[in-house]
Amino acid sequence: MPLIHSEPSYQPPFWLPEGHTQSIYTALFRKITKLIPQRERLTLRDQDFVDLDWYVEGPLSDKPLLIVSHGLEGSSQAQYVRGLVKTMIAQGFNALAWNFRSCSGEMNNKLRFYHSGATDDLDDVIQACVDRGAKHIYLAGFSLGGNLTLKWLGEQGQNHPNLIRKAVAFSVPLHLSSSSRKLARRENGLYTHRFLQTLLSKAKEKAVLFPTAVDVAILQRIKTLREFDDVITGPLHGFKDAEDYYEQNSALYFLDKIQVPTLVVNAQNDPFLSPECLPASLACQWENVFLELPTQGGHCGFYPSDYRGTLWSEQRAMNWFLNKETINYVE
Repeated sequence: MPLIHSEPSYQPPFWLPEGHTQSIYTALFRKITKLIPQRERLTLRDQDFVDLDWYVEGPLSDKPLLIVSHGLEGSSQAQYVRGLVKTMIAQGFNALAWNFRSCSGEMNNKLRFYHSGATDDLDDVIQACVDRGAKHIYLAGFSLGGNLTLKWLGEQGQNHPNLIRKAVAFSVPLHLSSSSRKLARRENGLYTHRFLQTLLSKAKEKAVLFPTAVDVAILQRIKTLREFDDVITGPLHGFKDAEDYYEQNSALYFLDKIQVPTLVVNAQNDPFLSPECLPASLACQWENVFLELPTQGGHCGFYPSDYRGTLWSEQRAMNWFLNKETINYVE
């Protein structure tokens, strides 16, 4: 499909002039209230667990079900997750927001964590929904969760469950290697520091549980996310190093195999994303993936100038899922 441009496109308020402020303000100051989920622990195929937050009325078969995957070191309680859930509940959807391994406030049992390509866990979550009667499933992912969602869809190819109706992914590091290099820049030090604080804390906890598998001394020397992926994420999940992990799991390499109508929205001023994550020249090669590249929005930001409780991204996802969008195709 060609590159697309929706109407109206995102316009930030004047006091959020660029990508950093658009990313940070939404993450720190937006609050979503009056959503109380039912928490469930799902046992995975390897006998580890993930925690699920359900927002359901009646049998799963009665309404379309939205499954939302969060970003790096996020959770089912992230504002961007809860905001989309609230928006789609108002449109008659049920929703499930799930926590990756170690992201629900309790460390998982196995040596492995989660990562950008751990689609086996998403597959288990989707299968649990199918087994419980879901008939119409919609997928949404943010950042790392967007990469995970797109990779899963590409891996399924023609064999995807026919009850998967549509998908949307926002702020996706489609090319993980170049995105990690951009995050390592000095101007992105705030984000790197924030992510590493919790990632290293989790790795140290794993070192206590699995002392022969995680070297605490190495952890002290890690200064970037790529270094973390080189010595922790990659080796713990069966990859040679960070680059091997990035190359095997970047969603960019799976988009041409997706058979479900899928919208990918990446802001051009997203401080996390490299030019390779904005692949306008490739859009015409994808049969079922629609790429939208608004000039503004930051990373999972999209706080609109006329904010009334809903982000532009949530309105965009709703319009996509409900076939209400007005699309201009850019050749």
